[in-house]
Amino acid sequence: MEEKTKDKYKALWLSHSSIGDFLKCSRLYYLRAIYKDPKTGHKMTIMTPPLALGQIVHEVVESLSTLPIKERFAISPLNKFEFAWKKVTGEKGGFNNQKQEIEYKERGISMLKKLEQNPGPLLNKAIKIKTDDGLPFYWFSEEENIILCGKIDWLEYFDLDDSVHIIDFKTGKNEESETSLQLPIYLLLATNTQSKRVSKASFWYLDRNEGIVEQNLPDANASIEKVSEIAKRIKLARQINHFKCKYNGCMHCAPFERILKNEGKRVGVSEYKQDVYILNN
Repeated sequence: MEEKTKDKYKALWLSHSSIGDFLKCSRLYYLRAIYKDPKTGHKMTIMTPPLALGQIVHEVVESLSTLPIKERFAISPLNKFEFAWKKVTGEKGGFNNQKQEIEYKERGISMLKKLEQNPGPLLNKAIKIKTDDGLPFYWFSEEENIILCGKIDWLEYFDLDDSVHIIDFKTGKNEESETSLQLPIYLLLATNTQSKRVSKASFWYLDRNEGIVEQNLPDANASIEKVSEIAKRIKLARQINHFKCKYNGCMHCAPFERILKNEGKRVGVSEYKQDVYILNN
């Protein structure tokens, strides 16, 4: 039997985000993960104030992980935030007016002030997953030609037992759902893209008083089964090209349908070469 050659360009790439889209609405998944604008050849995304805030805060925090411990707070994260905010100011961040932008910007400043005053794990050793393509990934199933990818916010390193602590920064006000596949997917990514054992996982709620909240580590085998089951559903949907909204237009896919109707405004291109749109309320 001829051996199957791995080809990452023909593989089905899945992430926590794309799986989440599919579970919300298969039409949403199609519009975000498959559809490309015939004119630009790009996929599309919609910028909103919460997304703009999360993007910039994550960018600032992520920049710290690449620095030696003693240099991480040599420049205040607030200064970095001020500079990075220029990328989303005005309509580029989906803001309807200056008052709304100031409100979101002040939330970001408040989050980073808390982080600077109580850096906790950010002053400990961290591991950065090495990757050639900018996005950590591994072959989830060579037989099914499926790749699992994603970016973990922070991996704290524990000298004592040579293990790592997955930390995910939350910039929204809501708690992560107990049924979320984020931790199972991050566990699989961390286990398969670096050599250290995962011993701990936490959500760090930057916009709330709880701060770091430790989570129960998912079972690895159960995580594989959960992701595999959904991956097969997505693969089948792609094979038969079946991406229909159950409600013929729901809150998840409707905004992207508006883009197709030319009701959106293109304001830029993301780092992942997506056309970035905003919608008028």
